[in-house]
Amino acid sequence: MILGIDEAGRGCLCGSLFVAGVGCTAEIAAFFNKQGLKESKQLKREKRFEFAKQIQEHREVLSLVVAKSALEIDTKGLSVCVQEAITQIVLRFPHILHVKLDGNTLFHLHFSHLRYFEAIIKGDCQITQIAMASILAKAAKDKEMLALDKAYPAYGFVRHCGYGTQEHRKAITHLGYLKEHRKSFKLKPLIDRN
Repeated sequence: MILGIDEAGRGCLCGSLFVAGVGCTAEIAAFFNKQGLKESKQLKREKRFEFAKQIQEHREVLSLVVAKSALEIDTKGLSVCVQEAITQIVLRFPHILHVKLDGNTLFHLHFSHLRYFEAIIKGDCQITQIAMASILAKAAKDKEMLALDKAYPAYGFVRHCGYGTQEHRKAITHLGYLKEHRKSFKLKPLIDRN
């Protein structure tokens, strides 16, 4: 059994960081692959929601999504929040001894009970459990952004998902920061391209 871990919202100016872990056997991973599962960025939002529901409801799949708010990120720092979330996920499933993270770092973490703990660049495209985790994390981020867009439509959250697009930066400049914005993320000066 492999536990795959991925995140969504790490580079956002607004909203939470979501870190997800998914554990399952190779047979269950193959089942999801046959259903057309891909890493989250290759799926449309509604398909991500469908797969997220299937993953969370499947009786032979273990999963956990950890959210770290903008306030936590501003208070503790992004790296600490990522470390805490990964630790919470790994310790939630202590019987899974093979853990694979998407990316190029293990965030200076060490778990003595694990046989394998590795970071894999583009792991969400190579390891099904990481792809499944990417879907859960991104679906959680999507739901958060849909709720923020409904509450604050002038910011355009449904279009930029909290990332630092020109539209989002202009909205912050004209409308100000919301409590959901990460104040520790410095806003680069806007460049007028007209």
